[in-house]
Amino acid sequence: MAAAAHRFRTALLSGPMSVRGFRLLLAGQLSSTVGDYCYAVALPWLILSGDGGPVLLGTVLACYGIPRVVTIPLGGVVADRFGGRPVMLIADLVRAVAVGFLAVVTLNGTPTLAQLAPVAVVLGASSGVFIPSSYTLLPALLPKEDLGRGNALSTMVNQVGGLLGPTAGGLLVAGFGAGPALAVDAVSFLVSAVVLFRMRTGADAAADEPGARTDAAPGKEPAPGPSFVELLRNGRLLHVVLVVALVCNLAFNGTIEVALPGLAHERMGATGYGVLLTCLSLGGLAGSLLAARIRTAASPAYLFAGLAVVMGVALAAVPYAGGLVGAAVSICVYAVASGWQNIVAVTMLQVWTPPPLIGRVMSLVMLAVMGTFPISVAVAGFGVRHLGAAPFFPVAGAAISLAVLCALSQKAFRGYRTGSEYGADAGPGSGPPAAKAAPAAQTVPTPTRSSQESQG
Repeated sequence: MAAAAHRFRTALLSGPMSVRGFRLLLAGQLSSTVGDYCYAVALPWLILSGDGGPVLLGTVLACYGIPRVVTIPLGGVVADRFGGRPVMLIADLVRAVAVGFLAVVTLNGTPTLAQLAPVAVVLGASSGVFIPSSYTLLPALLPKEDLGRGNALSTMVNQVGGLLGPTAGGLLVAGFGAGPALAVDAVSFLVSAVVLFRMRTGADAAADEPGARTDAAPGKEPAPGPSFVELLRNGRLLHVVLVVALVCNLAFNGTIEVALPGLAHERMGATGYGVLLTCLSLGGLAGSLLAARIRTAASPAYLFAGLAVVMGVALAAVPYAGGLVGAAVSICVYAVASGWQNIVAVTMLQVWTPPPLIGRVMSLVMLAVMGTFPISVAVAGFGVRHLGAAPFFPVAGAAISLAVLCALSQKAFRGYRTGSEYGADAGPGSGPPAAKAAPAAQTVPTPTRSSQESQG
């Protein structure tokens, strides 16, 4: 018992967990994620229990989803210009007011489309600004050697919230109605804002020091870093990652959202479908745990590619692995590899990208992830209708595996080494010579960051 307690204290005081702000971040994330799922349960229940029905629900969700996608690029720009923390703080406060207003309206009657639509637009736009901003904070909080574990622990907390939140939301709505559940979500945004307010980045700490200067040599301008346009033109690693993200999400979204429920409807029933979705969540959590515990690979591109092959094979096996049990195991294996791979990719980009450009780079990646959703589900609907649900899985699995294996043909991707930065000896195609790039900004392990976006 004493040995276990000692190991726990050691883990708590080492790596990312030694940073007070990071520990606050995890607490804020858990609170925010649970609140988000309370909203996710309360909103459809509220609308479907009234006179609106599915058409009103779809309209409100569209009012949320379209502004979110449109404002993601804006979020990247303002995060790079003003810093991720203040942008996220404002976004959380705006969302707290919007959801709080909806909670008050709900407690006093049934909200109309004229009330629901503007709230959904505000929430969607705030969410779009928040998402890329959230990816700028860990690099400002943790040294780069701790980014992998930090991303893994952050993702794990979101996934735990994803397991606890729907149950909490369901109990709240069943016991007290949608209004209190929405109020809990509003409070969760306030908690996130308070956590952000109490955190400080390394830049904040440096600015507070007496006589702080922006560069060492008086009278000299700081060495200019690459512009975003230059990074887009010369950043071969970014090109490869964006293409892989597009292909993988085109294959994944339609398979999970269309082919999987179609397969379950044919062979496993509603209970079986629920089991498969649970395995998807648990597998993602296990993948994050592996990423947190296993030492960072020296060549993350090969780890990334190996995990993609596992994902492709597991996804292809879902309909042919032997009923519900085999499908559940295949889905779980897929989710473990996918959860681990996501953390590898995000960490790679956070380290490689010059700090002043992280927000805009991550906004591009998020657009590749989220913008493909309508195309993917439309293609999957057409494919499942003409091929059937089962054959769609090996097609999607092959697309994922081949996309990443093709990425290995690019020297900028396969030659990437952990810790390499844009333009700093990253190899041909990854950027301009080191002399043209700004020196990498060193991150200082001082507090900052809030909850990752999980709503919607």
